[in-house]
Amino acid sequence: MADSRPLHRSTISHYCTLEKLLWLPILLRSWIARLGVIPITVSLVVAAWLLCLRPTHALKSSEVGASIWSIRKYGNPPAQATTPSPEAQKDYALGTKKLNAGDFSAAIPLLQHATELDPNFAMAYMALGLAFRNLKQYGPANENLQRAFDLSNRASDKEKLMISASYHSLDTGDLDKAHQSYEKWAQNYPADSVPHNNLGVIYGHLGQYDKQRDEFLEALRLKPDSAVASANLVSVYSHLYRLGEAKTAYERALAGKLESPKLHYYRYGVAFLEGDAAEMQRQSAWSAGRPESDDILLSPQSDTEAFSGHLGKARELSWRASESAQRVGEKEAAAGREMNAALREAEFGSAFQARSLTAAALTLDSAQGTQILAALALARAGDSDRAQKMADELEKQNPLNTTIDRYWLPTIRAAIELNRQNPSKAVEILQTAAPYELGEPDPAPEVGGFLYPIFVRGQAYLARRQGSAATAEFQKFLDYRGVVINCPLAALAHLGLARAYALQGDNSNARAAYQEFFTLWKDADPDIPVLIASKAEYAKLQ
Repeated sequence: MADSRPLHRSTISHYCTLEKLLWLPILLRSWIARLGVIPITVSLVVAAWLLCLRPTHALKSSEVGASIWSIRKYGNPPAQATTPSPEAQKDYALGTKKLNAGDFSAAIPLLQHATELDPNFAMAYMALGLAFRNLKQYGPANENLQRAFDLSNRASDKEKLMISASYHSLDTGDLDKAHQSYEKWAQNYPADSVPHNNLGVIYGHLGQYDKQRDEFLEALRLKPDSAVASANLVSVYSHLYRLGEAKTAYERALAGKLESPKLHYYRYGVAFLEGDAAEMQRQSAWSAGRPESDDILLSPQSDTEAFSGHLGKARELSWRASESAQRVGEKEAAAGREMNAALREAEFGSAFQARSLTAAALTLDSAQGTQILAALALARAGDSDRAQKMADELEKQNPLNTTIDRYWLPTIRAAIELNRQNPSKAVEILQTAAPYELGEPDPAPEVGGFLYPIFVRGQAYLARRQGSAATAEFQKFLDYRGVVINCPLAALAHLGLARAYALQGDNSNARAAYQEFFTLWKDADPDIPVLIASKAEYAKLQ
C-alpha cells in the first residue's frame, strides 16, 4: 500500500501527521485480522511505516491531476459576463468552460486570476463559489458566493438572478429563497438550462425525486451536451428505482461523449442495486490509475464492503479514498471520506474507532460539511457533550440553512437525547425532519442516501419499546432501496426490523428478519460489536 513514487528526501516524520496516527489502531486491527497473529511490536512498526510512507502534502495538478469529489449539481454559468476588463473576461470564459466540463480544479486558477484583474467581477466570484462547492470545499465556496452577492449591484439583471439563486442555495442554505430565485430565472429566461438543473438539486435535498427527474430532463432538453445533467439523470432514475431508464441514460451519455467521474459513480450504484458484481468492478476499474477521480469510486466500494459486514476491507478502502483525495490537495473531500467511515464505525458499535476517525477528519478540515458529520458521528458514538457544543455552533452559524436546521440538527439532537435515555424527546425533535427525511442534503458523502432521521427515529421507538412504530421506520429502508443503495444503514435496518418484531412478540417475523441480516452478513468480520449482539439476541429467540 506504500506510495509508488520515490520517497521525499525529508524525514519520515515529515509524513507522519496526527491524522495518519489516528488511523493507525483502526487499520492495524484489520491488517492483523488478515495476516494472522504476529508480534504486536512488529505490527505497530510495520503499520506506522506503511502509513508514514504516504505523503500528505498536496501535489501540483501537473503531477497527478485534480480530484473531482462531486461533479453533480452546481454549474453552467455563462461564458460572457459583466466586466470592464477584456483580460478578466478572457480568463473567466476559459474558467467557466472548465467548470461546465466538470474540470473544477482546473477552473479555479483561471477564475481567481479573473478576480485579480477585476476585483469587482461578481460573476467570476460566483463561478469560483460553484467550482469550490463541487469540490466539496465549502469554506472558500461560501466566501466567494458571499463576495458575489455583495457585488451583485454591479451585475446585469440576469446575473443578479443567477447570483441570488446561487447565494441562497449554496451559502445561506435558504432553500425557499433559492427556489424562488431559480423559478424566476427559469420563467424570465426559458432557454436557460441552469435553473432547471439546480431546481432539480433542491428537489433532491427535499426528497422529491419525481420533481427532480422532471427538472433534470428539462435541463438536458435545453442543453443536450451537459455532462452534469446527464450524470444527474442516472442518479435520479436510480433513486426512483427505474434502473432500466438509469442504464439508458448512462449509455446515452457515453454515446454523446459526456463521460464524467460521477457518471460512472452513479452507474456503480445502479449495478449494486441489480446485484451486478461484474459491472460494479468495471465501473471501479474505470477510475483506477486516474488520480483525478480515484477516490470517487474507492469510497462507495468501502460502503459496499461494509454493507456485507466486511469492515476490515471497508476501512482500508476508506483510508485509500482519503489518501487519494489528499494527494491532490483536496482535504475537505478527504475528510468527507473519513467521516463516512466514522459514521459507519459508530453504527457498527465501534465507538472508539468512530471518535478516532472523527478526530482524524477534523485535523484535515473543519469546514461546515465536516462539522455536521463530525457532530453526528460523535453523538452516535456516545460523546454527547462534544456533539452538543458542535450542534449549537452549527445552529448559530447557519440560522437560515434549511437542511441544517431541519435535517441535520434534529438528527444530531435526537441522537444526543437517545444517549441521555430520553427517547420520547428524540421522537419529538425528529418531527421537524419528517418532510425532509427522504432527501439527500449536503454533505452527502456517498452514492447511497443515509435516511438518518428515519434510522434514529427507529432507534428511539425501539428504546420506547414501540415495536410497531419502529417497524414502520426501518421498513422505509426496504421501500426506498433506490435512495439508500449501498448505505450500510440499509443493512442494519434488517436488524432494526428483527428487534422491532421481537418487541411485538412476533418471533416468527423476528427470526426471519434476523436471518435476512445474517444472510447479508454471511461472511462478515466476526468481531463487529453489532453482529455479536445480534447473534446473542437471535439465540434467545430459539
